[in-house]
Amino acid sequence: MRKLLWWVIAGTTGGPNRAKIIKELHERPYNAHQLAERLELNYKTVRHHLKVLDENNLITSSGKKYGELYFLSDKIIENYDVFEDIWKELKYGSEKEQPQNP
Repeated sequence: MRKLLWWVIAGTTGGPNRAKIIKELHERPYNAHQLAERLELNYKTVRHHLKVLDENNLITSSGKKYGELYFLSDKIIENYDVFEDIWKELKYGSEKEQPQNP
């Protein structure tokens, strides 16, 4: 799991935004539009990152189309401490240091 999270978060240009999505979904489920608003990202950007997270079994979804809600998968919930360690190691742990829009 650690290797997968490193790749998803640090190994690709959109990693920081995917990490921010994971952090938001850890708090509660959201749809893509809500995530775009909360993170101040383009809707299509959020949809792309959700697709990557889904393909790597880090999130699940429920519902259809616009109202589809996203949740963290059991896999990431069980390893959330690993995610947090990586997040802190990458120095994205404080709001002012978080990248905005890759």
